[in-house]
Amino acid sequence: METLATNLVTTIKSACDQLAKVTEADSEQFPAPGKWSLKQIIGHLIDSASNNHQRFVRVQLYDDLTLPNYEQDGWVAVQNYQGESWHDLLAFWQSYNQHLAHVIANIPAEKSSKTLRVGTGESITLQFLIEDYVAHLQQHLQQILE
Repeated sequence: METLATNLVTTIKSACDQLAKVTEADSEQFPAPGKWSLKQIIGHLIDSASNNHQRFVRVQLYDDLTLPNYEQDGWVAVQNYQGESWHDLLAFWQSYNQHLAHVIANIPAEKSSKTLRVGTGESITLQFLIEDYVAHLQQHLQQILE
């Protein structure tokens, strides 16, 4: 878990250094009809952090856990990330992920194989969930930073 936590911290630091250079106006641009702005992508990553935070903690506390799916378009729309300050979104996203790295680093090895279900999906391990979270975050950051 320590390696995953370190990977997350490194990814966040590198991305924040680059994302801090994005202007408010540029963060609001839609690349194409039906595509999210940079603000909305970071908002989506905040939602992902929030949903996964719950999963990372609850799977360690409960057995036979099933948690709801994340309705990404609804969450992004309801929270109106487009109307929030780019600076504030980045600061919150960075801080939340630094906390998640702390949570991940403190997961006992024996808990990494505990399982949960998300929606009607197959059982997955906490280890897989965390690896998938970091990969998902990196995929979106690559999309933004290209």
